[in-house]
Amino acid sequence: MKVHVNMDICLLHGQCVIAAPEIFSFDESGDLHWVEVIDDSQVADAEAASDACPEQAIILG
Repeated sequence: MKVHVNMDICLLHGQCVIAAPEIFSFDESGDLHWVEVIDDSQVADAEAASDACPEQAIILG
């Protein structure tokens, strides 16, 4: 599954990092990074992160 974050609407609340730290993380500069392609074992965590995002900026597909 592919993971994308629409950085035009992301406000960096970090809920995705809390919900799925193996997929989403902040670097030392505060920039958000994510794994662009995840395996089946990470889908539930990616969906939880998407659900937790206040702006619904996470796109799974």
